Amino acid sequence: MDSKTKVIIFVDEDVLPIGEFITPVNFDLDTRKLIDGLHHLKIVSKDPIGKEGIKIIPFMVRNGPSITIDGLDPNDEVDGILPLMINAYGKGNQKQFLIDSSETPKSVPSWVIAGIIAFAAWAIYYTITSLG
Repeated sequence: MDSKTKVIIFVDEDVLPIGEFITPVNFDLDTRKLIDGLHHLKIVSKDPIGKEGIKIIPFMVRNGPSITIDGLDPNDEVDGILPLMINAYGKGNQKQFLIDSSETPKSVPSWVIAGIIAFAAWAIYYTITSLG
């Protein structure tokens, strides 16, 4: 009979484990083999007398190109024609910085435009009232 606890590690609903180890263990999970999106890590532990414990940890993988959208937020109610700005860029080989598409241009927020209009109106009012 084994005197140490072992853990068996699964990803998502796979029936074949990605590893079986005697504890304590340091383990490197290579997410490059997983598609982008929600996954879960399932760890099954077995103690020396045969009792099992399970821990499930959800995690999000983002290895692919990052996608940003300006003009539509999750669960927005929309109608008519929607002007969208979409940008996607990858990390490259992570040994050199890629400047192309690494920043997403954004439109000017409406509160900035409203602030400029309010300031211009105040400046005109101030100029007119101070001349008299």
